[in-house]
Amino acid sequence: MADTAENSASTSSGRYHMDTELVFIEGDAVKDNYNAASVPIYQTATFKQTNADGSGGEYDYSRSGNPTRTAVETHIAKVMKAHRAFVVSTGMTALDVILRLVKTGQEIIAGDDLYGGTNRLLTYVSQFSGIKVHNVDTTDVSKVEARLDPVKTRLVLLESPTNPLIKIADMRTIAARVHEVCPSALVVVDNTMMSPYLQNTLELGADIEYHSGTKYLSGHHDLMAGVIGCREARVAEQVYFVINASGSGLGPFDCWLLLRGIKTLGIRMEKQQGNAIRIADFLEAQGFKVHYPGLRSNPQYELHKGMSSGPGAVLSFETGDVALSERIVESARLWGISVSFGCVNSIISMPCKMSHASIPAEVRKQRRLPEDLIRLCVGIEHHEDLIGDLTNALTKAGVSVKPFSSS
Repeated sequence: MADTAENSASTSSGRYHMDTELVFIEGDAVKDNYNAASVPIYQTATFKQTNADGSGGEYDYSRSGNPTRTAVETHIAKVMKAHRAFVVSTGMTALDVILRLVKTGQEIIAGDDLYGGTNRLLTYVSQFSGIKVHNVDTTDVSKVEARLDPVKTRLVLLESPTNPLIKIADMRTIAARVHEVCPSALVVVDNTMMSPYLQNTLELGADIEYHSGTKYLSGHHDLMAGVIGCREARVAEQVYFVINASGSGLGPFDCWLLLRGIKTLGIRMEKQQGNAIRIADFLEAQGFKVHYPGLRSNPQYELHKGMSSGPGAVLSFETGDVALSERIVESARLWGISVSFGCVNSIISMPCKMSHASIPAEVRKQRRLPEDLIRLCVGIEHHEDLIGDLTNALTKAGVSVKPFSSS
């Protein structure tokens, strides 16, 4: 669980446990003359100044900065243990901002098991920006090392766990090796699947950690947002320049929604993770090949445990038959058929037909992404109801379900 000595901070060190940090908004995060209990929404595009030369105010235009945005960015930076954090319009916008730090002729090393939208944007960059992208198996450090170029390598982009095969990369070792061989390269981690509650990649050596705030940070699928956390001031300044120049900063009301969602991240993640562990055990007991770092049978169990404080709430499993997988997905009732994850409601999908459909079939085959794969994004419902619904779906699909106790 997340409340461990590694992941939490004691009050004696000047910090609180993570559950407290998520809820507690520092007093200097926002200036409010009326001391509102909830951070005010400054729904304004521009701010009045006191001097004819346009000076005299902390803010001038909401594209460049807004008090509500400052509040959520300050709070997220604290939670992520980042030098500075930024919020933008979507998770893909966050990645787009980061990719603008790469110049023509430079190279990116990325995983071969990636979110479909990430793959799509990297493909675009490689085709139209003169940037070479190497897709490698990031679970094998030697394969990352083989592509490192002291001059050309600019970004090493990681997911751990990966989406949707839930594979684990040794981020600590990779980051150390990248910084040793390529001093000017940046290690970037999409930490959306774990959230800052379970995993801090900046402490593992990443230069930039980013999230789709639409997922766990928001938690209710009523918001589109992206989050970028930077370990050093130099990188943060470059990221801010791109955000300000492109106008991709998150709007005030969405900032307020994101801040509200972050406060309940701890209790949501604990419940969702607890459910996911039971569901993974259930599926493994049925004989399916289950991809989940919370299973002791997973060969990367210890590696993941050494970098995070929990296995998270996303898992996938293989049935061996595409048609069977389709019947299972369509027979579920509590599990909504949808893309995305991190919501309080449980979601079921077939990645190759939905979230990863933009990856060409021949590329999916090369990367060994099973067409029959089912991804489960576990919510906060009662675990017995979720397992019961899966049992009914499996039975309707023609699977003989073995007895299982979830207590």
